[in-house]
Amino acid sequence: MEIKLTYTTPDRHVVQRLQKALGCHPVIAGLLSEKGITTADEARFFLNPDYSRLSNPFELKDMGKAVERIHTAVRNKEKILIFGDFDADGVTATAMLYQFLSLVEADLSWYVPHRTKEGYSLQLPHIEMAASLAVDLIITVDCGIRSHEAVQAAAREDIDVIITDHHEPDTTIPKAFAVINPKQADCKACLEYLAGVGVAFYLIMGLRKVFRDNGIWEQYPEPQLSEYLDLFTIGTIGDMVPLVQDNRILCVAGLKRIRMGLRPAIVSMARTSRVDMDKLDSDDISFKIVPRLNAAGRISHARICVSHLTCPAPAQTETTAALLDELNRKRQLIEKKIVEDIELRIAGDPSILENRLIVLWDKKWEASVLGIAASRLARKHVCPVVLLNSKDEIAKGSCRSINQINIHEVLSGTRDLLETFGGHAMAAGLSVRRENLARLKPALAHILALVCTEKDFKPVRKIDAVIEIADITPELISQIDMLRPFGTDNPEPVFLMENMWVASSIIIGGCHRKMTLKDQSEEHQVEALHFNLSDTTCLPEFFPKLMVKLKADRFKQNRVQVIVQDM
Repeated sequence: MEIKLTYTTPDRHVVQRLQKALGCHPVIAGLLSEKGITTADEARFFLNPDYSRLSNPFELKDMGKAVERIHTAVRNKEKILIFGDFDADGVTATAMLYQFLSLVEADLSWYVPHRTKEGYSLQLPHIEMAASLAVDLIITVDCGIRSHEAVQAAAREDIDVIITDHHEPDTTIPKAFAVINPKQADCKACLEYLAGVGVAFYLIMGLRKVFRDNGIWEQYPEPQLSEYLDLFTIGTIGDMVPLVQDNRILCVAGLKRIRMGLRPAIVSMARTSRVDMDKLDSDDISFKIVPRLNAAGRISHARICVSHLTCPAPAQTETTAALLDELNRKRQLIEKKIVEDIELRIAGDPSILENRLIVLWDKKWEASVLGIAASRLARKHVCPVVLLNSKDEIAKGSCRSINQINIHEVLSGTRDLLETFGGHAMAAGLSVRRENLARLKPALAHILALVCTEKDFKPVRKIDAVIEIADITPELISQIDMLRPFGTDNPEPVFLMENMWVASSIIIGGCHRKMTLKDQSEEHQVEALHFNLSDTTCLPEFFPKLMVKLKADRFKQNRVQVIVQDM
């Protein structure tokens, strides 16, 4: 399928002004301009952010009520239960809040449900469990915004519930003691981009102040909020929320915190995934650390991760990190088999791709990895994908979307067919009665036809700048690194190189091509790598257009790596 390249020429006057003020490469000035940064002050803050512009936590709706209630519970030694989610966002949020409240010797416990046996979020059996433990207050993290029945049951048991979440609310909000979710229609905090761990972090910010105002820190040492930024960063990057504004400020500081090697759990995971702690970046978190945390919830139980992240003993975290590594390998194999199964089905029945939508189910598929499989298929076939495990009366699964198609809104239009659903614009979970499965694709396809046009299904690659080989220097790479961390809404720049000739090339590792590229003048050359080629027999010797990313060589100082993207 042909890939559409998009490129917007930045305002020449803005670029010149930023270049002069910052003394930066014109490519960097152009990249900043494309982010809407037009003044030297904005640019300096983006490149070197500090805490001076962080939002006030009390701008979040119900924050004041929540922190006062938690303060009362701490003072009166009430039993507090932290209830989290089973993904990287949820376990980092659970660990963070548990560590903070442990400092003041709160009567505290935490709980993360089993993904397949219990399902997502706070449910009626969890209230029964809390009541049996004489819990007085439940604080949810990264979940709860749709737990209406559970909140009502808690009220009957005289248990207060404070919900902290970032998922899309339903038309009504649970009648909890307090609900902190920046996506509520009447929340004016402008923090919709926070992950669950971000909302939990702002709760901690509010609690620290209330504890200070009420003399709690006269009894216990007051913590620095920076102590929790490693967890904030892993959960935020792992949940693929926008890395903008407060998220960017805190993740920049969080990455510095992680590289200090102060949390044994992260050091152990970096070692097992062969990541250099001194050079760890957002890519390492996305592709090495987060998958290992998520693997526990998918293959075993996510409680492993909360215990791991809060463990102070390096020897113990080494053992757990090795276990997480093994679980991740198992997850990869399971996922690979599901994707291969689906690709065989598509090859045998192309009608599966009709209506630019894939909806499939199977009794054998492991429900816990269907989200990852759906992501791979959505990227390849450039369409939304819904996959479900149908072994029980109620099938459970995941869906992933593409481009600007809001899958959560699309699911909302079929709620009469769904038992439950929830999530974000690009990813959601759902459950469907088995007898309704055959009706699901036609219903979803009907809504997609109403809200989407042809362009919504076109694979699009945004080009950030056109560069020449002569532009590619270690100095440019160093300045590009100042734009990190890369992620949602702050993607790694993709550059376009035109009319490139291959001076020489070799295949390494069986499927990777290492090339020396030269321009038409043959005056300049650069080394390039193209990973995971599907065919190594018919290799081009000339590229009219080449999409690349630029990186510093981690193994050779002052060397640049040109990484070829899809062509």
